[in-house]
Amino acid sequence: MNLKTLAAMGFPLLWNNWLLPRLRFGLRGRTAANAVFATAYAAAFRTRCPRGSGEFGSSAVHHNAAIRTSAMPGGGDDARSVPRIDLSSNLVVARFRDCRAIHDSRGLRCAAALFTIVIIGYCVALLIPSLRIRLAEFATRAPEIGLAEWAGVHIPIGTVFTEELVFRGTLDPMLDETIEPFGIWLGATTFGLWHITPARAAHDNVPATVAATALTGVILTWLYRRTGSVITPAALHLAVNAGGAIAPRIALWATRTGTVQQTQGC
Repeated sequence: MNLKTLAAMGFPLLWNNWLLPRLRFGLRGRTAANAVFATAYAAAFRTRCPRGSGEFGSSAVHHNAAIRTSAMPGGGDDARSVPRIDLSSNLVVARFRDCRAIHDSRGLRCAAALFTIVIIGYCVALLIPSLRIRLAEFATRAPEIGLAEWAGVHIPIGTVFTEELVFRGTLDPMLDETIEPFGIWLGATTFGLWHITPARAAHDNVPATVAATALTGVILTWLYRRTGSVITPAALHLAVNAGGAIAPRIALWATRTGTVQQTQGC
């Protein structure tokens, strides 16, 4: 593991657990600051695809590579010719595993499917009285802002965009290149540690939060590797978080409405 990789792991933890809390921004300020940090972090650490190379997997850029044909052993008039590449000093071969296309059709299909499944899951939970009551208990955890702003701005930008760009889009590919096959575990651990200060602010159990978010990081990174698109984990991340903000409000409204109707009926 080189110094750049260590810095890439350390900067997100310093930002979210030390510097950002000390800036004392409000919610809107934190969302904007997170987006700026993620963009700057990706610009500093993310490996870019070379010009003329493909967007997936390993790529090779050949300059003046002489391609010749030679007969296979056995000769004869019907001998097959195969290309032989003369690897001259002008041949440049590079691997860029993190050069993934965010618009990949497979990634988009998986993203749409996962998003739909999660939303259906929340809808089913709202239809079951016991689960609806349980969801309503989480409504008080939402910040004192409008639901549309919370679910439509702060979660997509301040949470999903920031975390997916920092971790799945930048850190995980770097770890894959430097310390494979342990990269997924170190990336997930860093993702879990990223949530220490937010867990304290929410008065949650810190070790449990770190463990749960680290496990979530493993799942999100696996999706990124499986589909080759950061859109897939981002869609799942958005569905879970935005649904987790909207469903409790609906559950609370439904619970209160049902209680009022029962009282009026009596």
